[in-house]
Parts: sequence; structure tokens; C-alpha cells
Amino acid sequence: MIGKATLLEAIAGKNRGLLTTDADRQGVLAAIAQLEDRNPTPRPVEATALLEGDWRLIYTTSSGILGIDRVPLVQLGQVYQSIRTADAKVYNIAELVGVPFLEGIVSVAARFKPVSERRVEVKFERSIVGLQRLIDYRSPASFIEQIEAGQKFAALDVSIENRDQQGWLDITYLDEDLRIGRGNEGSVFVLTKG
Repeated sequence: MIGKATLLEAIAGKNRGLLTTDADRQGVLAAIAQLEDRNPTPRPVEATALLEGDWRLIYTTSSGILGIDRVPLVQLGQVYQSIRTADAKVYNIAELVGVPFLEGIVSVAARFKPVSERRVEVKFERSIVGLQRLIDYRSPASFIEQIEAGQKFAALDVSIENRDQQGWLDITYLDEDLRIGRGNEGSVFVLTKG
């Protein structure tokens, strides 16, 4: 698909948005809008087989995610969003790299509730921040298995009960290996699967 190739070319080498200029951002957002107009899945929230799985972030405008890279001695590694549709759960996982043996992880677990054919409300429930070695982190899938088994971690592991820790996400494009979303804070997310 020409629109998809155009978007992927626009974000290539941009390190998920960390290396963009204003002109780059405008070009990427224009490519996103063109692709959204050609969304092959008109009711993405109902397309659970497509939504399910571990998605890797390839571009965002989210200052919350990109800001992690501004912490001294730490660089933002891979960022994942894992969706478990049967349980209506989503897990955001950011890997942190930098000082050897001190690689970290920042994770937030949430529940989602469909509110329209393309929007989900998200309620954040748990935050885990720690060193990958101490929590035996190997991959998003194995980490989520540990979370779902009720494991407590040797990390900052807290419940989130604040009503302010809620939001929504519109899924504006979805196919078998690409998903675009727009969040309540105005951020755009482009993720790939596989």
C-alpha cells in the first residue's frame, strides 16, 4: 500500500520521534492522516484478532514516552504495548538502556473498555519501575505472564487508584501489522506487530 510505505519512510531514522524536527513532524503527521483516511478496518475495536498481541512503538509525539530519554545516564530502548483482548487489558512497557547491568523497565498495566467502534477508555491500575535483572525481565510476553500470575516484583510496584489516571485512545488505523492511535492528550502512536 503506497500510503503505508510513505509513512514508514517518513518515520525511518527518527528513533520513535526523538530525532524529529518540526518539519519532520509535519511530514509524519500528514502521512499518518493520509493513511487514516484509508483505514481497512472501519470498526477496529471489534477486530480483536487484529488488536491482540505485542505491538512495538515505532513513532510517537507523546512527551511522556519521549521524555524518558531525557533522564541522565538512561536511554529509551524498545517500547511495547501489549493488548490482551479477552481480559480487556493493556500493558505499556518501556525498556531503558544505558549503564551496563542497570538496564531498567517502566511498565503500566491498565484495563480498557470499548466506548465506540474506534475508541476505548483506559483506566491505569498498576505501575512497575525497576531493574530488568532484579525482576527477571526477558520479553514483554514473559513479563506479562508474571504480572498476570500475581507476582510482586523487587521494584517500585504500586497500584494506581487515582481517578485522574484515566484516558482514552482512538484507534484510527488497523491492519495485520500496523496500528495508529490518537490519545486524549493529543499524542499520536504508530505501532507495528511481528
